[in-house]
Amino acid sequence: MFVYLSKKIAIPNNITVRCTSWNSEQGWIACGGDDGLLKVLKLESSATTKDKAQAPASNLSMNQTLEGHKDSVLVVTWNENYRKLTSSDSTGLIIVWMLHKGMWFEEMINNRNKSVVRDMRWTPDGQKICIAYEDGAVIVGSVDGNRLWGKELSMNLSLLEWSPDGRLILFCTPQGECHIYDQNGNSISKMQLYCMEGYHGAATIKGIDWYDGLEGYCEPNCAVLAIAMDNGRMQLMRNENDENAVLIDTGMKICCAKWNTNGSVLGVAGSQAVTSSSGDVRETCMVQFYSYDGQHLRTLRVPGTSISSLTWEGGGLRIALAVGAYVYFANVRPDYKWGYFNNTLVYAFNKPERTEACVMFWDTNSNERYAKYVKRLMSIAAAGDYCVLATRSEDDDQFILILCNAIGSPVDSKYIPIEPQYLIMTQFHVIAASADVIYVWQFRSLVSKLTSLDSTGGLRRKEGRERIFHVDELPSSQTDQNIERWRSPAGPSNEPVSAIAASDKFLMIGRVSGVVNRYSLPHLSMEGRHLLRCRPQLMALNCNSTRLSVIDINGVLSFFDLSPGGQDAAPGAMAATGEHLDFERKDVWNMLWSKDNPELFSMMEKTRMYITRGLDPEEPVQSSAYLCEFHDLEIKAVLLDEIMMQPDNPEKEFLLTYDTRSLRDARNLLGTCSLQDAYSFIDSNSHPRLWGLLAEHALEGLDFNMADKAFVRAQDYQGIQFVKHLQRLGDERKQKAEIAAFFKRFDEAEAIYQEIDRLDLAIEMRIRLGDWFKVEKLVTSGAGDDKLLETAWNKIGEYYADRHKWSKAVTYFAQAKNSEMLVEAFYVLEDFEGLEKLIHALPEGSPLLLNIADKFQSVGLCEQGVLAFTKGGDVKRAVDCCVLLNQWDQGVALAERHNFPQISGLLAKYASHLMDSDKRLEAIELYRKANHHTEAAKLLVELAEKSASQKVHPLRCKKLYVLAALEVERFRKRMLDQQEADTTATLGGGSGSGMGTNKPSTLATNAATTLAGLMTLDTASASSANNRTLDNAWHGAEGFHFWLLAHRQLYAGQFEAAMRTALHLRRYEDVLDPVDIYSFLALASFYAQFFSQCSKAFIKLESSPEVPEARREQYSDLALSIFVKNPPQDPRGLHETRGDNWKDHASGGEREEVCVASGKTIRDNNWVRCKTCKHPSMITELGSRRSCPLCHAQLPNAPPAPSMGREAVRRSAHGDLSQHETILQDQSADIDDAGSDEFPE
Repeated sequence: MFVYLSKKIAIPNNITVRCTSWNSEQGWIACGGDDGLLKVLKLESSATTKDKAQAPASNLSMNQTLEGHKDSVLVVTWNENYRKLTSSDSTGLIIVWMLHKGMWFEEMINNRNKSVVRDMRWTPDGQKICIAYEDGAVIVGSVDGNRLWGKELSMNLSLLEWSPDGRLILFCTPQGECHIYDQNGNSISKMQLYCMEGYHGAATIKGIDWYDGLEGYCEPNCAVLAIAMDNGRMQLMRNENDENAVLIDTGMKICCAKWNTNGSVLGVAGSQAVTSSSGDVRETCMVQFYSYDGQHLRTLRVPGTSISSLTWEGGGLRIALAVGAYVYFANVRPDYKWGYFNNTLVYAFNKPERTEACVMFWDTNSNERYAKYVKRLMSIAAAGDYCVLATRSEDDDQFILILCNAIGSPVDSKYIPIEPQYLIMTQFHVIAASADVIYVWQFRSLVSKLTSLDSTGGLRRKEGRERIFHVDELPSSQTDQNIERWRSPAGPSNEPVSAIAASDKFLMIGRVSGVVNRYSLPHLSMEGRHLLRCRPQLMALNCNSTRLSVIDINGVLSFFDLSPGGQDAAPGAMAATGEHLDFERKDVWNMLWSKDNPELFSMMEKTRMYITRGLDPEEPVQSSAYLCEFHDLEIKAVLLDEIMMQPDNPEKEFLLTYDTRSLRDARNLLGTCSLQDAYSFIDSNSHPRLWGLLAEHALEGLDFNMADKAFVRAQDYQGIQFVKHLQRLGDERKQKAEIAAFFKRFDEAEAIYQEIDRLDLAIEMRIRLGDWFKVEKLVTSGAGDDKLLETAWNKIGEYYADRHKWSKAVTYFAQAKNSEMLVEAFYVLEDFEGLEKLIHALPEGSPLLLNIADKFQSVGLCEQGVLAFTKGGDVKRAVDCCVLLNQWDQGVALAERHNFPQISGLLAKYASHLMDSDKRLEAIELYRKANHHTEAAKLLVELAEKSASQKVHPLRCKKLYVLAALEVERFRKRMLDQQEADTTATLGGGSGSGMGTNKPSTLATNAATTLAGLMTLDTASASSANNRTLDNAWHGAEGFHFWLLAHRQLYAGQFEAAMRTALHLRRYEDVLDPVDIYSFLALASFYAQFFSQCSKAFIKLESSPEVPEARREQYSDLALSIFVKNPPQDPRGLHETRGDNWKDHASGGEREEVCVASGKTIRDNNWVRCKTCKHPSMITELGSRRSCPLCHAQLPNAPPAPSMGREAVRRSAHGDLSQHETILQDQSADIDDAGSDEFPE
């Protein structure tokens, strides 16, 4: 960084200024001093970009004196969030000022009348203020003037500081102690001042500042708390308990210390005793600047005898210093992390919400921006087509160099064992240096390719040529050094590195002693040593490596001639010692050589930019921009200060261009004088850019002789050939059109072609330019043919596709009938309807169909994928698509249709794998999708029986049995539908004239078909491993349904209904445990007082071989206790106990219909039968229910149930709601009481 004094303001009546404070948000500067002095100043701000490019404004836009204090104002502080100013004088009077209509007025006044206020600080959010009095009194108040708390501390106070979160307060005493308190005034601990270790004298804390982090942090866990002692010692801490503080000895008497507004630089003001040449000792005021990690950046010497206050402007570009009766302003030129290459500006900045540094790559031509986030970024260098980012790895002993292209994509990277304190870059090399070690990485060779890539584009085993050496030793000739294992053979150098510079030919290493080592590149052989008369801080080589520019630590620019007399040293000979030229410029903070002229350079001196040819400077230009590039007599500079205020959205107006005087004069001469006069001037100031201007002007006037001479002097072979081409044309208007096109005025050239009715030439020009939008416009206006128009549409579509604007690309690809690109566009846009339409549009066997099918398969659209595969002629891949997407029904149907028997084996193998993996539900779903209903039903029954054996979830058992029965019903329906389809096909195969005339024959055929279908069912039932599943599919579901119904009735107090339902359960002893059945029957009949049925149930229990002997005795005792009091008689007869033996019914005999809604026997016609499970329900028992109580299907002549949901109702009405979905969606028949979901003990 560089700092220089820019303005001095004198206070009237020679009143001493005691304190200053700069409002970082609005720019007001408060100055307090003796005799009640309190002023609010404001410097003018630049309104336009042109003004911003010049020096920061120094004129005052506000200068108001605030009257209210009578004695010396000692403390002023801003509340930036609420726009309030608080001031205090030596009598303890505190005044809060507010802004009203551009003027400051008193808002509140407070005077304790006991002690003087030593410090006042607002919290970072502006909600609270803490006031510290000299006698130890502390008051904390709110922004609205209310006192929150006050406390008398048993010590004198001198300074205080809030923590960034407002939870801690640090109090400093005149004895040099720092105490930590919480926000409520409770003592926590005493801070350790490590900087005072080994010091035995008395010292006082003169400065304490805790950066609030509102603008982000330079790096994670960096120092934010600064404590400065009057003896010159200082410590930088990460937090209040940091045991590894950065310790600094400034070597001066400190009066104050302050962070800039982003926490990157700490300014420390004080004085130092300096002995003059005559032996006199005097105090010299100075400000020293340190980085957050303790590195000394710059020293600013200030006139006067003592500095009483230091404050930073918002943004950190200026500081204000109170020195006696003056306020000095100094401009700061920060060392931003930035670089410029290939028309791309790369710069780094911090965001408050991110711990990483944000690195922005801004293409200044297209205005495109690419943001990358980099952890622990240290520096940036750029050259040619690449830039390099230096970062610190998680391991503090390793560092990383990341090579990036113009859009921020990493191209290559290297781990290095040294800290890159200095980093530069050329078109072929990256050079990093620590204080004593140099690292050189040749990332690119002379054949213009990255050394990490071979000719085929693959990574080499050895990624680039790397060299590393100690600055005190000669570079090793070994070319295959292992950089990661390299260890320095020597210790720290007595003459550490202070600056480095490089060109394509030389590497220059500057050292603190003024010695500069010169090495050749790329061989790194020692060429010689040169001695400077200063300590270099910045160095640069001109374009032919004959002259070295040097900026020393005091900002003095000088030059060193590496080859005196302007001649290079003889090849192979040691270079001469060179000559340090007498030319010097002070206060220089930036310098840039021209890329094409070794005598031209530009430099920034304070707020002026000078362009110098040789050693003769031109007239200066007011500017504070950073120099980017000097080429073709033009300087590109960037207003980094403005960009950093809005780094996410840089504007093109922040990129400036300056012309050299010779370029400006040449343009003026070409506009006012003859070509011969201009030729003479350019001849005396020869430069290819000037000859190009002359050639352009001569061509505009069709002066081909002068143009030819200018192109020859510019060594422009293309221009010479172009002049010959123009001379051959003959037609003046054609020549003008060609000239306009040559100088990139293409619209003008097109207009000329249109005037002479040569649209074909205009189209040819646009095609050469690749401007297919204009080609389309010209062709549609009548020129060209359909083929050219189709080509233009394709090119425009590719233009949009390259920029990922696929929705626009689709339009042009469709117009060009480019099916191949339409496939890609539809796929990227996820327009699968358009992709499906392409299937129908493409001819059979087209290779694009297989591409479309792959895309449908990749997104899980099986039906469309199968269609595309089939139409493309690859049926096997269509079957594979079904298998991959688990659409086995389509796969099996497709395999059967095209005679692929392998599908059944694959299905069985996959189902077996799922069973072995204990994924029965997945296996069931697999069989369902493949229409293997009997296998699915068998697995469902097995799951139901397994669940029933656990006696835990009877509702789950019922659902599983229902699902199994539904699978059986689907199997039966499918078999009958298949027979009907075959019959229809047979009947349809006859003569059309005979249809409908032979009714007896048709009836006979239908009967035969029905019989064949029934025989098929019987065969399938007989071949099934568990034929009961097919014979009586609903048997298990009925058993568990009545079991649950009986429990619900029992819990509802309907004891007789529960008993009647339980009597039906006797038919399901093969499904339910007989002991459970008769236990429940005995219980229900006991409560219903049907003791005959109760007695029969106890008889069954006592005679059951499954009941243990002890349990039988308990049953006998219980029965005895019941029937001693109650004779085994029923109050009336039960229809459920009449008729045939229930065991016959259980084995398949005829039995009466039972209502599944109530368990009652149906004895009238007031009932409805479910079309799915074929079970009846009494209408009177259904009530408002509209679904079958057993299978939950919608009953006939009933509206859809409300609980199904709108979508389910719609799908059910259209017949596409599966029975399984209906069961899962209609839960109205589920058991409400959790106790009914358990088997009885």
